[in-house]
Amino acid sequence: MRGIGRMARESGLTVSALRFYDGAGVLVPARVDPHSGYRWYTDDQVVSARLIARLRRVGMRLADICRVLEHRDDPVVVDEVLRAHLTRLEDGLADARRELSAARALLDLESRMTTTIRTTAAELRRALSAVRHAVGTDPELPMLTGVLLDATEGDPRLVATDRYRLALRALPGAAVEGEPLAVLLPTALVDEALASLEDGEVTVRVDGPSIAIGDLRGQRLDHDFPDYRRILRDAGEQRIDVDVAAFRSELAAAPTRAVPTGPGGAEEIATVLTLGGLEMGVNREFLLQALDAGDAGQLVLDLDGPLAPLAIHDPRRPGDVDLLMPIRLTA
Repeated sequence: MRGIGRMARESGLTVSALRFYDGAGVLVPARVDPHSGYRWYTDDQVVSARLIARLRRVGMRLADICRVLEHRDDPVVVDEVLRAHLTRLEDGLADARRELSAARALLDLESRMTTTIRTTAAELRRALSAVRHAVGTDPELPMLTGVLLDATEGDPRLVATDRYRLALRALPGAAVEGEPLAVLLPTALVDEALASLEDGEVTVRVDGPSIAIGDLRGQRLDHDFPDYRRILRDAGEQRIDVDVAAFRSELAAAPTRAVPTGPGGAEEIATVLTLGGLEMGVNREFLLQALDAGDAGQLVLDLDGPLAPLAIHDPRRPGDVDLLMPIRLTA
C-alpha cells in the first residue's frame, strides 16, 4: 500500500487529480482511513493511474477513459476507443489549421499581402458557373451571399451554399503565388466575370480587400464563410452510377408529396425518389440545377441514408461535388 503523495509521484497525477478521480469514481483508493480520510492505493492501481495520466495528457474524455479502464483486457474495445479519440484529435488539428489560416488571412488583409491564382478563363468560367446557382440570397445570412475562393490547401476551390445545397468546384492545375487564403467573392463580380471573361489565361489577384479577375475589379465580402469541409465525406454507404439523361426522365416522372416544413402549417413539395432501396425526398428544382451545372453523361450518387445529404460526383472530376439536403418525408 502507498499513500496518496507517493501515488502521485509514481503515477504522474497530482494529489488533487487523484482526489478528483476518486470523487468521479474513476480511480477509487483501495482503502480510506475512516478517521483521517487519508487515501491508500495498491501496486495494481499505479498502472491504472499511469494509464489515466497518459490518456488525460492527450485530452481524452473522462467517459472514454472509464471505458478503457473497464475493458482494458479487451483489445478490440480499447482500440476502438483509441482510434475514435485519435480521429477527433486529427479533425481538431485540421480545424485549428483552418482557423489559423483564416486568422493569418485577416492579418494579411491588414498588411495588404498579395496572392495571385493563375488558371484558364475556360476553367474559371466552368467552376463559377457550376456554383453560382447555390449562392444564398437571405440578407440575414450575408456570409452565404457570395462565392468562396478557397486557396488554403491543394487545388483552389470555389464553393457556394444557401444551406439547402452546396456546390464545390476545384481549379485543377491552377498556380497559387503568395500566402494561402480564403476570400468571399461578391456575386456582382462573379456575374461580371461569367459575362466577360475571354479565352486564354486569367489571373485572380487578391490584394488586401481588393480582388481583380483579369481586368475586372471588386471588393471581397467581409464575412466568414462557414466551414464547408465538415459536411464533405469521402464516400457514402451506397454509390450509384446513373445515366444523366435517364435520371432526368426518372426525376420528371417521380411522384411528389406535400410535407410540413415548420410551425403554422407551412408545407413544401418534395419529389420522392427511390435510390438504392431508400425513399428520399428532394427539391426537384435544386436537383435539376445541380445536374445542369455539369456536362457529364454519367454521374455517381453517394447515399448515407434518407436524411443525409445526397452527394453528386462527376467521375471525371474527383475534386467536384454537389450536395443536396434531403426533405424529411415524415414528421
